[in-house]
Amino acid sequence: MSEMAQTDPEGIDGVRMTWNVWPRTKVEASKCAIPIAASISPIRSHPDVPSLPYAPLRCKTCVAVLNPFARVDFTAHIWICPFCFQRNSFPHHYSAISETNVPAELYPQYTTIEYSLPTHPDPSSPPHQSPVFVFVLDTCMIEEELGYAKSALKQAIGLLPDNALVGFVSFGTQVQVHELGFSDMSKVYVFRGSKELSKDQVLDQLGLGVAGRRTGPGFQKGGQTGLPIPGVTRFLLPASECEYTLDSLLDELGTDQWPIPPGNRPLRCTGVALSIAAGLVGACSAGTPARIVALVGGPCTEGPGAIGSKDMSDPVRSHKDLDKDAAPYFKKAVQFYDELAKQLVGQGHVLDLFASALDQVGVAEMKVVIERTGGLVVLAESFGHPVFKDSFKRVFEDGEQSLGLSFLGTLEINCSKDIKIQGIIGPCTSLEKKGPAVANTVIGQGNTTSWKMCGIDKSTCLTVFFDISSSEKADTSGNLNPMLFIQILTSYQSPDGQTRLRVTTISRRWIDTAVSSEELVQGFDQETAAVVMARLTSYKMEMEEGFDATRWLDRNLIRLCSKFGDYRKDDPSSFTLNPCFSLFPQFMFNLRRSQFVQVFNNSPDETAYFRMLLNRENITNAAVMIQPSLISYSFNSLPAPALLDVASISADRILLLDSYFSVVIFHGMTIAQWRSMGYQNQAEHQAFAQLLQAPRDDAQMIVRERFPVPRLVICDQHGSQARFLLAKLNPSATYSNAHEMAAGTEMIFTDDVSLQVFFEHLQRLAVQSS
Repeated sequence: MSEMAQTDPEGIDGVRMTWNVWPRTKVEASKCAIPIAASISPIRSHPDVPSLPYAPLRCKTCVAVLNPFARVDFTAHIWICPFCFQRNSFPHHYSAISETNVPAELYPQYTTIEYSLPTHPDPSSPPHQSPVFVFVLDTCMIEEELGYAKSALKQAIGLLPDNALVGFVSFGTQVQVHELGFSDMSKVYVFRGSKELSKDQVLDQLGLGVAGRRTGPGFQKGGQTGLPIPGVTRFLLPASECEYTLDSLLDELGTDQWPIPPGNRPLRCTGVALSIAAGLVGACSAGTPARIVALVGGPCTEGPGAIGSKDMSDPVRSHKDLDKDAAPYFKKAVQFYDELAKQLVGQGHVLDLFASALDQVGVAEMKVVIERTGGLVVLAESFGHPVFKDSFKRVFEDGEQSLGLSFLGTLEINCSKDIKIQGIIGPCTSLEKKGPAVANTVIGQGNTTSWKMCGIDKSTCLTVFFDISSSEKADTSGNLNPMLFIQILTSYQSPDGQTRLRVTTISRRWIDTAVSSEELVQGFDQETAAVVMARLTSYKMEMEEGFDATRWLDRNLIRLCSKFGDYRKDDPSSFTLNPCFSLFPQFMFNLRRSQFVQVFNNSPDETAYFRMLLNRENITNAAVMIQPSLISYSFNSLPAPALLDVASISADRILLLDSYFSVVIFHGMTIAQWRSMGYQNQAEHQAFAQLLQAPRDDAQMIVRERFPVPRLVICDQHGSQARFLLAKLNPSATYSNAHEMAAGTEMIFTDDVSLQVFFEHLQRLAVQSS
């Protein structure tokens, strides 16, 4: 395998599948234990993806796009669609094609290609619309926190492109919509925080409703920005025009002055503030790209969307409360955000949430609207913490660091006959577009072959679950097509306002697994399978009442090992696994212990946050969330990967743990003592100074590349923060087997089983004659 292939397993297509060779029938597929699924990165940037300045050719029956797998008859000027076998003639402007002169979309290496579509075929229509950013700021915070949030906002507004339109809403016990178009004096519209308002009521009160529109003469209809409601320009101004107004407005903005009785939480009306912001961006014309960027510093306690009571003696809901149905606010809040999600998806707009607080703020309730609109989410402890500050800055940065935030995406999937789509887990919304490829069972956003992604970026990743519908009886004539095809079409508006269509066409082989399963085994992708199982487990834990995740994972792992392992019946010592499967049990062991399955010790907000990121990151990143990577640094060897085991801890080593959400630099006891004595500052101990610096440089590299920015923890052996590392290690040495350990070996005080014991049980159960 070449070096390039190892560093980029997704290749030009950005697609990874659990099985790269597919079983022919539904029965054979169900015996595989791991679902047939693909992880797709619809607009991931890749240097080899060509961009074509014209519109694509589509099949006249199934509207699939011309691709390298189409059969072409050059003399008759016809191409045959690989999906529905329809014969299509080439249009006149393709008349010059021949075997030696083919268009880019037929090149065999261009299985992924991008078309730049003309935004407006009509020359009299306005140019592309500027993106809208409405910032929603919570003011129920202490002075210091509000100061951090305000300076982050000022920095962000300075980084926005000049043509971006900006709006500003602040909220505490009430919601204030600031009129930025009136710079001589600050003018604010105030809404009560306890009352739910419809979109029309919001627009009426802002003077943008039907009644308010007649009274405002002097506004030209539409204008350059293509905004249909004339007065909306009072609230949304280009960043270059309102930067000064906003700066002075933020300087004057203080914390919420509403009195808080002792023992009470502040009255915070997050739900109303977000629905007013949604109404405001809804006043823009259809097809205007817009993001609502919310900075929230505590739980919503007032009005719709409240997650807890005003009384501090009532703790905010925990996982236990949700299981026992003892969270009285939860279902109502989720319902409210579900309605808000429908409104925003209908408008094509995005909600981003930056939550920074020691208490929960309601991420678990807002998950539905963030995921459905494809918004970003960052959870931190404070607005002064680097996790928030650096992540927030990254959202608005240009150049190399840019996230490539795009808007108004739609995704369509075409498949060969016999393949059905069950649904997608990830940041998108089903458009309920029925078709022959829709499966009867639904996973995630299903019942459709088309999805909407209001917000999409370079790293957005979705998991598509497939079902095989072919019947048992094989085609006796023997003319079965051995290849299957899947085409993914993503249209979106790029950050520079261009409308693009990314087309990825992939092909895989069908095989008859009843005859031989050797090829099936060779085509198994362990990392993808582990991540897909994690996403499916998280989904089931949320959707199915009383779902026992650990049992379900164990059962599937035992089925997989029984089917694909080599062993003699009832003889555990004879069990061996093909290398194509050998890492998978270890992934499952770590998944069972991960924060996705063991929600104990995490708040519902944290769990929702972890799951949202698991569902939208690529396979490599998601695999690190499940099974962290560990690198060891020592004097006598180069930095090298270490086993994720307590045995890797040694007094004269530094360990670097990357568990995606946090990056931990762990100094062994001896190293920590030398560092405390200041040896690294002495000229003769240069090597020690370099040893201390190496993991810091590597950690900085990880932090720089990643969004949201991970938390950096620097700790010493036996220190209190060492728990960040110990919690992730395999407990091969615990108090129960301490007598077998050498003196001075690190131990973990836990009753969890070790990987060794887990394997022994797995072998015993896999070889049992059922």
